[in-house]
Amino acid sequence: MRQLLPLLTVLAGLAVTMALLALLARHVRRRGTAGGALRGALAAHDEVWHGTAADSYHELQVQTDRKSPLPDDRWRRRSPSR
Repeated sequence: MRQLLPLLTVLAGLAVTMALLALLARHVRRRGTAGGALRGALAAHDEVWHGTAADSYHELQVQTDRKSPLPDDRWRRRSPSR
C-alpha cells in the first residue's frame, strides 16, 4: 500500500488538472475568447521564428485598424495654373 501512495497522488493530481483544463475549455468556448489569445500567441511565435511573417502581421493589423483610406494626392490631376 505504501508503494501505491505516490502513484495515486500523481494520478489524483493529473485528474484534477485535466478537470480544471476541461472547465477552462468549456468557459472559453462559451465566451468566445479563444480567438484573440490564439492570434496573440501565434503572433509572438512568428515574431521570434519568422521575422517577415511578424512584419506582415503587424502591417495587416495597421490596415485593419485604419478607419478610412489615407488621402493620396500624388495621382490626382492638377489644374493648370494661370
